[in-house]
Amino acid sequence: MTKTIHWLGAGLSSAPGILRLNKGQTKLTVWNRRIEKAKAILNDDTVDVQALEWEALSTAVQAGDVVVSMLPATMHVKVASLCLEKGAHFVSSSYISPEMSALNESAEAKGLSFVNEVGLDPGIDHLFAHDLVHKYRESGAFDEENELYFTSYCGGFPKVANDFKYKFSWSPLGVLKALKSPAKWLAQGQEKTSQAPWEALSEYTVSHQGKQETFQAYPNRDSIPFISQYEFEKQWNVKEFVRGTLRLSGWSTAWQYLFDQVAEITESSLSEQEKENQLAQVSQQLEEKYSYDDGEPDRVVLAVELTAKKGEEVVWKHSYFMDEAGNKNDQAMARLVSLPVSIAIEAVISGDMPSGVSAAPHVNEQVQDWLNQLTNLGEKFSLRNHL
Repeated sequence: MTKTIHWLGAGLSSAPGILRLNKGQTKLTVWNRRIEKAKAILNDDTVDVQALEWEALSTAVQAGDVVVSMLPATMHVKVASLCLEKGAHFVSSSYISPEMSALNESAEAKGLSFVNEVGLDPGIDHLFAHDLVHKYRESGAFDEENELYFTSYCGGFPKVANDFKYKFSWSPLGVLKALKSPAKWLAQGQEKTSQAPWEALSEYTVSHQGKQETFQAYPNRDSIPFISQYEFEKQWNVKEFVRGTLRLSGWSTAWQYLFDQVAEITESSLSEQEKENQLAQVSQQLEEKYSYDDGEPDRVVLAVELTAKKGEEVVWKHSYFMDEAGNKNDQAMARLVSLPVSIAIEAVISGDMPSGVSAAPHVNEQVQDWLNQLTNLGEKFSLRNHL
């Protein structure tokens, strides 16, 4: 049976993955709300682009197809439910929501792969983390009594910094909503929480190729479930575990007025819809003022590190570091989100992904394969032993 890849949403973070898949053997259809906008972004007349209308999509999806949702996260469960109905596989780069997790048994029962968290963050960061944990387990330094310190920070910003210390690759509304999202992480062996990024800002310094650069960092979402997802054992002595966001130095000062605005809206007596409308207005203003210019390069930094200590002595410390920039063809963010998604789609088609709801691979052989594929696609990252 001839399978078809249905890629929903051809926004700025989709083009490199779409164009890569379009060169493959599997039929590809891109569905976008506005056909002309998608064609302008893709700039390739060989890509089959259709208008995203639910009835037409429902008719087109067949058993064994792969449906890729690069739509807003709120749409993923609706798309995944269609996949269940049609007997199709599902892929997204987004975090697994409780509603998506609830589809696990139904997908397993039908032998369908519902793969999520296969973009940049979450995605490539998962691959780095799994590899570090695997290497630590296999090392002579491994001891269940060691104190473990894990950090994973990722950020995207303009390659040439502006006064705002940021530009938007997609709608600013998602970024604004993230500013009012609580976070949970582990520090000094204790769970810590914050209600907004400005409550938990810290400096994070990376050393790379003889140079040092200091960023601002803050915990993102709930890090705690990823302790088990990254296969840290319950009996391990984990002192620090944080997944967070990187921003350029000076970001918090440049954004202070936005912090105040978001806090004022969030804490107001307005209805939820009115709050949403006000955030949407702020988002539109930001998009007009701080979107990337045509051809303007962005920059993505991802730093994942695992340290083991015996008492005060560091006995094992390895880290992954990625510092990629946009080029004449694509933004770094677009490549690093959509290329892993395209690798995941191929893995689903070849039967290499498990049935049910899952995230990026954790089995070492598959992790290495995906990292090798990213390297072959021209993406650069380094693994460092600090001892």
